[in-house]
Amino acid sequence: MNPYASFLGERKPLPVIADTAAQLKTILDALGDSGLERSLAAGKWTARQILCHLADCEIAFAFRLRQALAENDHVIQPFDQDAWSRNYDAYGAREACTVFAALRGWNRRLIEHLPPDAWSRRLSHPQRGEMTFQTVVETMAGHDLNHLAQLQKIVAAHST
Repeated sequence: MNPYASFLGERKPLPVIADTAAQLKTILDALGDSGLERSLAAGKWTARQILCHLADCEIAFAFRLRQALAENDHVIQPFDQDAWSRNYDAYGAREACTVFAALRGWNRRLIEHLPPDAWSRRLSHPQRGEMTFQTVVETMAGHDLNHLAQLQKIVAAHST
């Protein structure tokens, strides 16, 4: 079961993946410096922290994609997002967007130039079980949509 697939609905993952960096830039501009430390609720990540999380996840996805292509039956190494987030005070939102955009561009090039058989390569996740390379790409896109929706809610609350 892919927990992020529901965010895709009928959408295809590649257009979502291609558009996310531009949407993040638009959100960053809409929030301005004063909105970056806002969150949806007490105890939730701020907009800046969500942007840092997206940059970190793009690092993880970059490794996962390449390992899935390089190794037969690759086992994904999970990570503790809350443990990684403890370092987010070191990073700015614009820096996070720059990192995300650069890595996403690099990952897109890889994904867009795969041979057709790559999409069905098998791999597994210790908590989520067996999946294909395509599942990882769908997870990337659904993950994007989840966090874009959170950021858009912060923008909406900031502009009222």
